[in-house]
Amino acid sequence: MNIAVVGTGYVGLVTGTCFAEMGNFVTCIDIDAGKVEKMKNGQIPIYEPELDVLFARNIKAGRLSFTTDLATGIQDAEVVFLALPTPPGEDGSADLTYILGVSKQLGSLLTDYKVIVDKSTVPVGTAELVNAAIAENAKVDFAVVSNPEFLREGFAVSDFMKPDRVVIGASDALAAQTMEQLYKPFVRQGNPIYFMDEKSAELTKYAANAFLATKITFMNEIANFCEVVGADVDKVRIGIGSDSRIGKRFLFPGIGYGGSCFPKDVQALHKSGQDHNYNFRILDAVMQVNEDQKTILLPRIKNFFRGDLQGKKIAVWGLAFKPDTDDIREAPALYMIRALLATGAEVHAYDPEAMQNVKIILGDQIQYGQDEYAVLHNADALLICTEWGIFRNPNFTAMKDLMADAVVFDGRNLYELQEMNQNGFYYSSIGRQEVLR
Repeated sequence: MNIAVVGTGYVGLVTGTCFAEMGNFVTCIDIDAGKVEKMKNGQIPIYEPELDVLFARNIKAGRLSFTTDLATGIQDAEVVFLALPTPPGEDGSADLTYILGVSKQLGSLLTDYKVIVDKSTVPVGTAELVNAAIAENAKVDFAVVSNPEFLREGFAVSDFMKPDRVVIGASDALAAQTMEQLYKPFVRQGNPIYFMDEKSAELTKYAANAFLATKITFMNEIANFCEVVGADVDKVRIGIGSDSRIGKRFLFPGIGYGGSCFPKDVQALHKSGQDHNYNFRILDAVMQVNEDQKTILLPRIKNFFRGDLQGKKIAVWGLAFKPDTDDIREAPALYMIRALLATGAEVHAYDPEAMQNVKIILGDQIQYGQDEYAVLHNADALLICTEWGIFRNPNFTAMKDLMADAVVFDGRNLYELQEMNQNGFYYSSIGRQEVLR
């Protein structure tokens, strides 16, 4: 098929590249001329494992192209995906400015029947708004479909190529048939394609993310209670995770969730409820607990240094909101760093992929290391904010030799308590006992 993808962020670029990998001809459209030019030259604008290989291969094969011109980009397309930002407004609602703006433009550009697909995460009822915006100027038939993405940053390519399920909200029979044909190559192992109405498809994405955010937050509450009563959250996690009704995933405690999806989608679903005079009381608690969790280690750090962090050098491992991505949106590390800076601490940070993005926000307010050991020189303590694989099995002897004091505050529970005790570290983690020296 000929496909157009409007927007080249994480979702748009992964979507376009993966469809091209299955033999489709894909044109990606973006208003950022500089970004488009770089992509034409084979420069990928985001870090996502495995994407670079597919990106280069499909550009070389002529199946993946880029333009800033919407009219040219959609001209031959049978399906047009809208993968545009829906940032949260001040009230938590999803901002549909970009989607509805492009939709209005599409109306006057359509010359034949096309399937317009909402790929972005959008509130219930957005398909109707998109349909109305296109219809204002359209002179030909078209169909609007909701096809939410379920991509995990760091695993987005594998999630797209081998999806657990595909959700398609379509009331137009031809559009549904077109979407089924498009996705068939991705579900050959028997994973389902679910067809439903547009509103149900839209809500499915919000409900899924809100449930996962709730599961994470519940486990963080249990971890905090473990510290109060002297229980070990790792043992509790294993105990409840073996229950098939609960499952093992999303039960690891830490310093809160971040990223481009969970915070935004929970807020948007909560606001959507308010708009319909419904109060999501569970989501009230989820948002509040997660906000508190991001800086839950700060009081412990302050207490360790007897309330005086002025001039203390704190090394930080991890800046991205999760490993295997350079995304720092709502990253707990940024909340912790800003809180540390406010106390007068000096922060030296390292992340394999996200440092350039942090520099744009924090500039020279903090120092950046060439690797994980470089930031440890004369550090009074180490704070771990992201569970990158390279941090899981460090040289503890080298760490002790480099640091002014062997002190670790671990927001991701990377190490065993016995291991830290044997290596002579003071070690504070989430939901477990302190390791004292």
